[in-house]
Amino acid sequence: MSPKNDTQNTKNATGFTDEERAAMKARAEELKAEKRREKSAKKREEGENDLLAKIAEMPESDRTMATRVHEIVTANAPSLAPKTWYGMPAYANEDGKIVCFFQSADKFGARYATFGFNDTANLDDGAMWPTSFALKELTPADEERIAALVKKAVS
Repeated sequence: MSPKNDTQNTKNATGFTDEERAAMKARAEELKAEKRREKSAKKREEGENDLLAKIAEMPESDRTMATRVHEIVTANAPSLAPKTWYGMPAYANEDGKIVCFFQSADKFGARYATFGFNDTANLDDGAMWPTSFALKELTPADEERIAALVKKAVS
């Protein structure tokens, strides 16, 4: 019998890990906040403030990458609205649908952070294409690739 990994050890009676339950709770809180903001003229600013607060909570290595990803996304896709999504920095289109997101390695105890795209991103390329990328650090070449993908995603 093989030893269980840490994620399996933290599963509770409902079948979700503590991290998964925390993400679902964060999402419920985000939905409540979005409902309150519907009438606010500062919806985008408040969403960005929430996103920046989540980035500030991250460990240094993830915080550095998330900050840089935020700068890249906002510079290359100003039409996307910054917000949080399951406690992660994310960027939504005008319909409120998440186009791309950053997931801290620390969030689920992973060995790398993730930058990913949802199906609302215009990244289709044949019958198969990547929708998420592992990040251990960001090089200038990686930053250029992210910028190009974000531009394509909103095209």
